[in-house]
Amino acid sequence: MLMRTDPFREMDRIVQQLSGTSGTWSKPSVMPMDAYRQGDAYVIAFDLPGVSTEAIDIDVERNMLTVKAERRPTGKSDGVQMELCERPLGVFSRQVMLADTLDTEHIEADYDAGVLTLRIPIAERAKPRKITIGGESGRKQISG
Repeated sequence: MLMRTDPFREMDRIVQQLSGTSGTWSKPSVMPMDAYRQGDAYVIAFDLPGVSTEAIDIDVERNMLTVKAERRPTGKSDGVQMELCERPLGVFSRQVMLADTLDTEHIEADYDAGVLTLRIPIAERAKPRKITIGGESGRKQISG
């Protein structure tokens, strides 16, 4: 039900990690995600530790889901000397093409412990339904 839109993004993410570069609004870093089906919904979980909910932007246009987030450096006072800085900063983005069988009008979003979780219900028209055949006339009835 979900499709990756850019097969080279994972390679870009690895190169950015190795080079230590941060994402920018014009070239954001990729955020890791998991996607799976749970009952009558698809669930997509994005890792965004240290990002406030105000810095997360979720959009759906037609069937393209776009999630953008920004992690800024923590406020430093004058007396602080940074010894180690490994946590990635900057802009993160991910686009996911959603299938027509998903109900993009009823997406639910939760953010807990640095994980953004989106629940996308499967559209009623995409759920399996029983088709019965009527009497001798051969009429068919579709039940939902």
